[in-house]
Amino acid sequence: MKEIVEYTDYRKFIQDYYDERKRCSVFSWHAFAQKAGFSSDVYLKYVCEGKKNLSVGSAGSVANAMGLVGFEYDYFVLMVSYAHAKNDAAKRAAFEERCALAQAHKVRVLGSEEFDYYKSWKNSVIRELAPHMPGAKPLEIARACKQKISAAEVSETLDFLVKAKLLKKDKSGNFVQTDKAIMMGNVDAVPVAARDLQRQMGEFAIQSLDLPLSERMMSGLTLGLTERAYERIRKELDDCCRRVIAIATEENETDRVYRLNFQLFPMSEHLKNKSETVLNKEERR
Repeated sequence: MKEIVEYTDYRKFIQDYYDERKRCSVFSWHAFAQKAGFSSDVYLKYVCEGKKNLSVGSAGSVANAMGLVGFEYDYFVLMVSYAHAKNDAAKRAAFEERCALAQAHKVRVLGSEEFDYYKSWKNSVIRELAPHMPGAKPLEIARACKQKISAAEVSETLDFLVKAKLLKKDKSGNFVQTDKAIMMGNVDAVPVAARDLQRQMGEFAIQSLDLPLSERMMSGLTLGLTERAYERIRKELDDCCRRVIAIATEENETDRVYRLNFQLFPMSEHLKNKSETVLNKEERR
């Protein structure tokens, strides 16, 4: 069985614990439930299958039943707390508490660096900017950013990007990217941070409306769609995104760092009429 910090889903951890015990001894869901203090023999089985939720209050009893103590006990309870968080702010707080607990015990949490990367626009912009400013000091990089950022923040961001192995230094001491492009992983906490990044970039997009038309390109469509048409457009946008990444990574030089937002979101509730009506009105400003 893997170490507890390699899990992000408490259900998967419980299932793997059960499977491991089942392989090594005579063990049943009945025995497991009894040890954890549940009256239902299949309650924990249903939890693993997603049919029931384990409450934060019961998390300690299950942790005890699995023989978790100290750091592992606390970490398991925080995994359950994360699963019950009602919004992004609560999820972010629970995940960061989990990371802090692991760090205090000198253990790396799966997804912690990815989570930190997507928390702020500074990481993605500096990752693109620094390699194309050889020999530049943090203050010069800060001045090259459209958004306000201090030299100290640039230095802190560069240190993080190197530690996270997203940038490295060459023999001349200049920064180079370890990979051409970064794709979001499957760690469940990463999208929480990514939504923060998207909010930040959305605000910057609004500010960029004041730029000359020669420096920015924006367009919008208001569409009436069926679910089938919506899924087709989502796939088209995914394919377009991959083609854009391919174009961007063809060349080694950079003249400027840009942000491209893809947004498709509802402007109405679901209608009873399921006919596929398309209002194809393009807006350009």
